[in-house]
Amino acid sequence: MHILIVEDDKELCDALKLQLNARNHTVDCCHTGSEALYCAMKGAYDLILLDRMLPEIDGLSILRSIRQNHITVPVIVTTALDTINDRIDGLDCGADDYLVKPYAIEELLARIRALSRRPKAFLECQELFYLDIRFDPDNRILSCQEEERQLSKREALLLEFFMRNPEKTLAREQIFFRVWGPDGAVEDGNLDTYIYFLRKHLRTLGSRTVISTVHGLGYRMESGT
Repeated sequence: MHILIVEDDKELCDALKLQLNARNHTVDCCHTGSEALYCAMKGAYDLILLDRMLPEIDGLSILRSIRQNHITVPVIVTTALDTINDRIDGLDCGADDYLVKPYAIEELLARIRALSRRPKAFLECQELFYLDIRFDPDNRILSCQEEERQLSKREALLLEFFMRNPEKTLAREQIFFRVWGPDGAVEDGNLDTYIYFLRKHLRTLGSRTVISTVHGLGYRMESGT
């Protein structure tokens, strides 16, 4: 999963990131409400761990905004406020789960697993299909007919994003957020390089799937025939 942690306690945020990275999750962190809203609105995450009390914009306001913009990413709200009304407020604003601080990392991991089992959630090991290609994100294997290619980690993240959004134009900035994260040190031309790599893999496999350039906007995965 690609997870966004929104937490103003930087020490806690770093500890959570370390634990989630160790379980093969890709993690980005935000420490203010305005930064979190900007990142969340990109729609590039599989799950958001959202602190309720934040500087600049509070967590529930962020949650209302992303739901009003039809972003359906699962959200776990975390807070030290633990009254019934506090939990009701969070759930009514669109939270999928509510976790009271302090919490054990094992409980957080269990709740993430529970959300991943919901039908609309992204599953890390679920194979993806489009036209004549099949992709196994867990093992980073792209297949077409009887042929297959092993992808690098970055190639796999990029292909997965396209295959979860087939025939949709993905803006360059949106792709950068998904594949490199908001703090990723990456030059603009790096994306073009990885697009070239994916196109080469598809051609080598003899697939009719193409990644088209949408001039001035970004890229789109679609049929080449």
